[in-house]
Amino acid sequence: MRRLPALTAATALTAAALVLTACTDASQQTAGGAATDEAGAEASFDPSTVEADEEIAAMLPKEIADKGTLSVGSDTAYAPAEFIDVDGKTPVGFDVDTVTAVAAVLGLEADVQTAPFDGIIPAIGSKYDLGISAFTITDERTAEANMISYAVAGSQFGVATGNPEDFDPESLCGTTIGVQTSTIQDDELTEATKTCEEDGEEPIEVVRYESQADVTTNLVGGKLEAMYADSPITAYAVEQTSGEVETIGEINDAAPYGIVVSQDDEELTEAVQAAVQKLIDDGTLEQIFAGWGSEDVVVDEAELNPAE
Repeated sequence: MRRLPALTAATALTAAALVLTACTDASQQTAGGAATDEAGAEASFDPSTVEADEEIAAMLPKEIADKGTLSVGSDTAYAPAEFIDVDGKTPVGFDVDTVTAVAAVLGLEADVQTAPFDGIIPAIGSKYDLGISAFTITDERTAEANMISYAVAGSQFGVATGNPEDFDPESLCGTTIGVQTSTIQDDELTEATKTCEEDGEEPIEVVRYESQADVTTNLVGGKLEAMYADSPITAYAVEQTSGEVETIGEINDAAPYGIVVSQDDEELTEAVQAAVQKLIDDGTLEQIFAGWGSEDVVVDEAELNPAE
């Protein structure tokens, strides 16, 4: 669920093929709607393998340490970052595994709660201790909250295998493209369609869905010419549809994902940053992402509020 500055008029059409966020559960549905996928349970990281670090845990604010849990807001409709497993209730995904491991380093348990994507950051520090939902770190977001980097991602288009509609990621005007609501891809296509209209061309028909699973389903069902999502999500769609979807265009505009912490909680921010860095240094974070087919996205340093 990346969020970058709006595309300029000069780049809105040519930069649209970018990198590596419900009504139906992504883990329960293939592109055709059949409840056959159990990848979430198979790929999920075992937090019992992560030991608490007493020195890092000592950095926690007392009220968090005494509580014993971290309440985490996440929009669980964006496989494989965060989604609901085949049991219909358990959050899984690489973000869920990441924050669970962070909690384990701190000697805590993560309580991952499903939340609307655009409602998570405003609730940090009140309803949630942390937020993790494939949030791209942007200056706009770091003006509201602290963000600690842990992985890098961008955006990419997907089409039905064979590209039956001859979709061209460098010529978007007049096409029909599906996105999950409130993602960076939603924002980028909104800007791109304005450019189409300003240039006297047909606008892009941007079809928005609450769930990424619905986007993928409607792409395979022939209702869309293309889908647009974070690259791990597009790659996951390829895998989960057994080849009914394929990627198209280049992966560009990589930017870091960040765990969200309140700016008013310096102790928790420092503790989470130290925990993420430990998971990077000991290879745990890479192991987590490898389980979801994305081991090359882990950052070298858990930075606090890196600039765009």
